[in-house]
Amino acid sequence: MHKTKIDIPKGAREKLIAILNQRLADSIDLKAQAKQAHWNVKGMSFIALHELFDRVAAEVTPMSDDIAERVTSLGGTALGTVRVAAQNSELPEYPLEISDGPDHVDALSTALAEFGRRVRADIGNTDKLGDAVTADLFTNISGDIDKLLWFVEAHQQS
Repeated sequence: MHKTKIDIPKGAREKLIAILNQRLADSIDLKAQAKQAHWNVKGMSFIALHELFDRVAAEVTPMSDDIAERVTSLGGTALGTVRVAAQNSELPEYPLEISDGPDHVDALSTALAEFGRRVRADIGNTDKLGDAVTADLFTNISGDIDKLLWFVEAHQQS
């Protein structure tokens, strides 16, 4: 831990940093999963899905940045390499053999929903640790993920 004059006790900051680094790993994985879908989607809705999946990846990127910057503001080290993210992500593994649009919609919506579920749980966890700022960060991310999930899931609904 790095020295900081932030008024959150060290023990709480250590727990907060662990939570944030976990979500950082998940967000990096989520972006990569969206790009996997973007690069490999095929079918009648190709262009719409291709552009949507790229938008998902683009909108997740600043979330990762915000999470990493919160880690460092609490005196921690952001663990944001691809190798660390691959080791630590709690998201389901993305199926590499799929190409059909509906299969990518299903896989990416599953990843978005799981990320959103974990972020929502962390709103309460970080609030209990006395960090309303991190809880607020997770609240904002949760709303953004829910919107992206809606955009992706709309392709499964009639």
